[in-house]
Formats: sequence, structure tokens, C-alpha cells
Amino acid sequence: MKKQEELLELSDKDLKERLDAEVVSLNQLRINHTITPLDNSGSIKEKRRNIARIHTELRARELKKQQ
Repeated sequence: MKKQEELLELSDKDLKERLDAEVVSLNQLRINHTITPLDNSGSIKEKRRNIARIHTELRARELKKQQ
């Protein structure tokens, strides 16, 4: 299942919780990467993209409510 489809199935509250969790996880990854370089630094890029996907879905829902 694609990541975007997973986000569509979540409620607004669940999306916001997932967003908070992803941001915390990204910050932790960055701290760990600063101390000890990660084997896979692409995981930071993937976290950023996940956060962007969630923001996009939240914004789309917000715009849909305004119509």
C-alpha cells in the first residue's frame, strides 16, 4: 500500500499525532547523526518526506472543509 493511501485512511487527530511522532523521530535521528554518522543517512530524507506528505494531507483536508 502506498504511503499517501495510508494517510487518507487516518483521521485528522491520528494524522496530527503521527506528524508529532515523525518530527520527534527526525530530531532524534539528526542528533544521533551528529554524534555518530548514520549508516543510512537517507533515512533523514525519508522522514522529511513523510512529514511533508502529512502536512500536504492536512492542508488538503483544511481546504476541503472551507469549500
